[in-house]
Amino acid sequence: MTRTIRIGTILIGGGHPVALQSMCATKTTDYLATAKMCQHLYEYGAAIVRVAVDTPLDAAALAKIRDLTDANLSVDLQENYRLAETVAPFVDKIRYNPGHLHHAEPNVPWTEKVRVLVEIATQHDCALRIGVNCGSLDPAQRGVPAQKELSPMVHSALEHAEFLDSLKFDQYCVSLKGSDPFAVLEANRTFARLQPDVPLHLGVTEAGMPPEGIVKSRLALEPLLAEGIGDTLRVSLTVPNARKTEEIDAGREILRNVELGTIISPDQWQPNRLNIISCPSCARVENDRFVELAEAVREATRFAADVPLKIAVMGCRVNGPGETDDADLGLWCGSSQVNLKRGETLLGSFSYDEIIPKLIEEIREKKS
Repeated sequence: MTRTIRIGTILIGGGHPVALQSMCATKTTDYLATAKMCQHLYEYGAAIVRVAVDTPLDAAALAKIRDLTDANLSVDLQENYRLAETVAPFVDKIRYNPGHLHHAEPNVPWTEKVRVLVEIATQHDCALRIGVNCGSLDPAQRGVPAQKELSPMVHSALEHAEFLDSLKFDQYCVSLKGSDPFAVLEANRTFARLQPDVPLHLGVTEAGMPPEGIVKSRLALEPLLAEGIGDTLRVSLTVPNARKTEEIDAGREILRNVELGTIISPDQWQPNRLNIISCPSCARVENDRFVELAEAVREATRFAADVPLKIAVMGCRVNGPGETDDADLGLWCGSSQVNLKRGETLLGSFSYDEIIPKLIEEIREKKS
């Protein structure tokens, strides 16, 4: 059994009920809309609501958001770990991504940056989440040869967990996420076996649009939960702001299936066919047409349903470039242009009106 940690008004781990999470998709600087969305998700059943903070303006808005919602707030720090000091008084958990620590102050060792985060979390009674994402691994981990059982993602998670343990800080959980549900399944199984005391937050990142995104999430999360692995979860769906509660509905469905023993069979998803991965809508999306674009990609590519092709549709600069590298074709969205990639190669930037025909050209060329 994992240890218990406190996140605001709830406890996770230690046999407590699995907590459902979601994330705000409004701009954090629009503090009234964000607070309203936090409260709505909280009242709908989100035990923890995550908010993205990338800039000092976001951080300033968070102080106002805190006064307007009862939600247990988790802040998502990506590239600017120094913002932790500003936001910690107003949140219950801070999530950092080991793969993004190198962006700010690249000459400072990651251990020193994490030491700062631990000091801040301790001072303000915040929990931490080590959020490892296979699409944005620490560059140092990308060169680590895969061992018999330790993928670079698991290696990174273990490295950070062991460092936090060395600092005598135990109020943390870990997540190991990727867009491949079977890779997520195996990574979490391995980590849970090697670090059985550490609470795990479960999720398939860039799961995509429903219903496909729900199926992918079920494939990873239901077997893990049935095995007693997992203390919180989020189903990350590409949906408009008004439909964010569907993430909670999908999480409830997963918990219900595990309780009833109606766990999904692996053969209900065929990864050797067209696979569209897309990130969930969040505050970092640079153009509100992102969700609309993801839906347009799905409709326009139905003719290639049986083609073994992975297409990634990403909504922002934070994860867009890296997350599309492993896809056959990738789209990552800016404010007015969409970058089209073939693997790691940038093919060009196109307007939102031009991008679908360009994508179809690439698919037809690949098919021929």
